[in-house]
Amino acid sequence: MSSWDPADFRSSVQEVLDGFLDEQGRRLAPLGPDAARLMVEARTSAQGGKRFRAAFCHWGYRAVHPEVADEAALARACASLELLHASALVHDDYMDASDTRRGRPATHRAFESEHRSDAWRGDPEQYGAAAAILLGDLLLSWADELLRRCGFPLVDVAPALDVFDLCRSEVIAGQFLDVSVQARGRADVATAMAVLRYKSAKYSVERPLHVGAALGGASPAQLDQLSDFGLPIGEAFQLRDDLLGVFGDPETTGKPAGDDLVEGKRTVLVALALQSAPAEQARMLDEALGSELTVTQVDDLRAVIEDSGARAEVEQMISALVETGLSALDAADVAPGARGVLTDLAAAATQRTV
Repeated sequence: MSSWDPADFRSSVQEVLDGFLDEQGRRLAPLGPDAARLMVEARTSAQGGKRFRAAFCHWGYRAVHPEVADEAALARACASLELLHASALVHDDYMDASDTRRGRPATHRAFESEHRSDAWRGDPEQYGAAAAILLGDLLLSWADELLRRCGFPLVDVAPALDVFDLCRSEVIAGQFLDVSVQARGRADVATAMAVLRYKSAKYSVERPLHVGAALGGASPAQLDQLSDFGLPIGEAFQLRDDLLGVFGDPETTGKPAGDDLVEGKRTVLVALALQSAPAEQARMLDEALGSELTVTQVDDLRAVIEDSGARAEVEQMISALVETGLSALDAADVAPGARGVLTDLAAAATQRTV
């Protein structure tokens, strides 16, 4: 198990996604060129990324079932988590009014641009919004289909589908928590942590682990042990993402500088800064969130967050959460080889620069 190659794994996940989307493209071919355009964007949405969710699913399975009964079936099950992620990103980009995703136009912007360049009737922005909503829904439907038809016996897939149902409910409700917090324009640290947990942390690590483990026949006790590992690692993963959303290098992240500030994200990082910064600086940060910002203004807000101690505090939170998760993993009833890879995955997810 120590010879597991993350790059090879990502390639195998992409192969599964490409094959599945080719199948869906053939099904939709009778609908003509508009369906073909939708398929092009679906394929683009399913490209790239670290494939952490697929990896945690794979090693959730092998944590309780070290020998894989059907490699192809497990690969398809793991890839279903990546379609769920692609769906969430398409919807998230529209709700956040993001212009880019991984250095390319976000889905709603791509369709909006097509509408505008072809001088069609109606509102280009409304057309882009409709296309993004429909593509996100389609990817969400396909995620369920890919897991359900992964190739394992239905009796084995059923417990994983139960987890998947819960996962989808959590991430959608968590997304609504997020947009509601932004609309109200305020969030304390506890509220920001709740958004973080349900919008991202659980579906990024804990639930993928559970889907894989459920496919492998995990007991309730084993699922609980994987939660003790997966939830803190997922929270640390998202806290790292929040840091990158403010301090990340645009050349690396594919997002504009300080993108979370422009989008008005009320993250744990921002909540801590508002709580700790001097009154005048806190007011400046609060009023700037969600507005168009120059590079100089982004730098000024970064300085407020840095000087408040919030960045250092989030780094400390990440370290503590990782320690908690790895301690739980050490005590968990999982296969020894899986324990080593899960430790490496935890490090990769929480120490990344993109």
